[in-house]
Amino acid sequence: MTTAGVTRELLDALPVPELVGYYRDLHAHPELSMSEHRTAATLAERLRAAGYDTTEGVGGTGVAALLRNGDGPTVMIRADLDALPIGEETGLPYASTVPGVMHACGHDLHTTCLAGTAQALAAGRDAWSGTLLVVGQPAEETAEGALAMVNDGLFSRFPRPDVVLGQHVGPTPVGSIGHRAGLIMSAATNVDVRIFGRGGHGSAPELCVDPVVTAAYLVTRLQSIVSREFAATEAVVVTTGRIQAGTTANVIPDEALVTLNIRTQTQDARDKVIDAIRRIADAECAASRCPRPPEITLSGDFPVTMNDPDVATRVRAVHAELFGEPLVVEYGPLMGSEDFPVFGMAEHHGGQAVPYAFWFFGGTAWDLWNAAPGEGREKVLNVPANHTPRFAPDAEPAVRTGVTALTSAALTYLDLR
Repeated sequence: MTTAGVTRELLDALPVPELVGYYRDLHAHPELSMSEHRTAATLAERLRAAGYDTTEGVGGTGVAALLRNGDGPTVMIRADLDALPIGEETGLPYASTVPGVMHACGHDLHTTCLAGTAQALAAGRDAWSGTLLVVGQPAEETAEGALAMVNDGLFSRFPRPDVVLGQHVGPTPVGSIGHRAGLIMSAATNVDVRIFGRGGHGSAPELCVDPVVTAAYLVTRLQSIVSREFAATEAVVVTTGRIQAGTTANVIPDEALVTLNIRTQTQDARDKVIDAIRRIADAECAASRCPRPPEITLSGDFPVTMNDPDVATRVRAVHAELFGEPLVVEYGPLMGSEDFPVFGMAEHHGGQAVPYAFWFFGGTAWDLWNAAPGEGREKVLNVPANHTPRFAPDAEPAVRTGVTALTSAALTYLDLR
């Protein structure tokens, strides 16, 4: 039987409505990065019930589970567990019960699909041989979780995989799949610039050094990095996500904090942007007579996601067979970022990289998609998207799509009997 045929057979026996209930429970109980205790516990419970040798607390709140099923390749499948500090506005009956926290990026759906795939493959183990490593990763949103699991011995305590597979829901129509060989997602780094002024009374600015004014000049000047230091053909983004200073109107504060997010598609471009931020911040602070240079801190460092061409091509082929060629589209490269590539990096495997593939699957209901103005991908601008308070995948078909995509990808690399 073909990979697609085995996938259909395994999915026919899977209790999808029960999985949808699990998804809704996860959605109602979101947890922030490195605090995913309930989420991890529910995933671990399901994996144990399916027959996996399951370990909790890997890299903090991570879960790693093994199913050894005879000779054959070791295939790792991964999902992320964490939610975002966003207040939900979907109006769903299973909306978040945690004020100010929401699964606005679909990690609840990813976890559900991971659990469903693990359950389907365990129930159908007579159809394949090899070893399955199932990983529930914490703290993707903060770029902490993958590295934390690796540093906690993920690949010394558990078998080294032959391939790593992962996926992400997006605001495209449910049932669609997005693939790209090579570069599919960008690198990202957060940059905090702390500006030191000299505070005082708002009535006497001449006696102070106002860090708010310096911050305003800095934000404006930083916009010239992309437009004046990079070719128009090079994809670079510099976003100011936060300016924090002061407590009241008539007090000039001592400090201001500017938080930036940069996105690039090469390491050289990333380094060039960071050097430009340092140069401009130093110059603006000197021009404002700041008593000391700015303090610049980097965090949230995401690598580029560079799909192995052979893996991406093989997985795309089985997805085209299952979902239909018109629904499997070229996707990216995107300016979004993931820490998923950490699991394949050569530095974590004795100098030899592990090939991986990462793809996207649609979560938007077709009626909502068809009603949105625009054509093609322009519609994405007019439907609730990831990282917004109204992001709400179409639960049952999205679960079915994600489980089908991940199960078929794993079976592409496990040995069929």
